[in-house]
Amino acid sequence: MPFLLTYSQLKREKGNFMRKITEENLRNAYSSESQDYTRYLIYAEKARDEGFHNVARLFQTIAYAERVHARKYLLCLNELSDTVENLKTSLESEKYQVEELYPSLFEVAGLQNEVEAQIGFHGSQETEQVHAALLQKALDSIQKSKDVTIGEIHICKNCGFTLEGEPPTNCPNCGMPKERFKEF
Repeated sequence: MPFLLTYSQLKREKGNFMRKITEENLRNAYSSESQDYTRYLIYAEKARDEGFHNVARLFQTIAYAERVHARKYLLCLNELSDTVENLKTSLESEKYQVEELYPSLFEVAGLQNEVEAQIGFHGSQETEQVHAALLQKALDSIQKSKDVTIGEIHICKNCGFTLEGEPPTNCPNCGMPKERFKEF
C-alpha cells in the first residue's frame, strides 16, 4: 500500500507528538541505514580496487538507496533543520565525541589491552576536535549571515585526520606521508 501522505504532511496532521517506541525504532532504523550506507561505499571501493567495477557500481547504487532511507527517517524524527541548527547539532555531536565518547572508549579498550582500538579511538578523538573547530568557525560565520571562508581541507586516507590548509610532511595522527591526504 503506497503512502498517501509525505512525512512532513503526516507530521502536520499529527503535530509534534511521537510515541517513544516509534521514536526509538526510527532512531534504530536511521542508525542501521546510515551504517549500511557507509559499509556499501567502503565495499564499493574494495570492489573497484579489485577490478570489479560493476560490483562497485552495484554497491554504490544500494548505498544511495540506504541514504534515501536514512534521510526519510531523519526527516520523520524532525532532525533536519536550517543550516544554523544543523551546525549547532553537528557541533554538539562532535563535542560529545571529544569530551565523553572517545575518552570512555579509549579507557575500556585500555582495560581490555586492545592497543589497536585505543590508537583508533585516540586518533578519532583528535580528529573530532578539528571537526568541532571547523564547525564552530562555520557557525560563527553563518550567524553573521556570511558563508564561512575556508581554505583547502585535507583528510588523511589512513586515519581520517582532518586539517585546513596544506598537509604536513606526515600525518600527525598516524604518520602517513602527505601524499596519503585527500583534498576537499
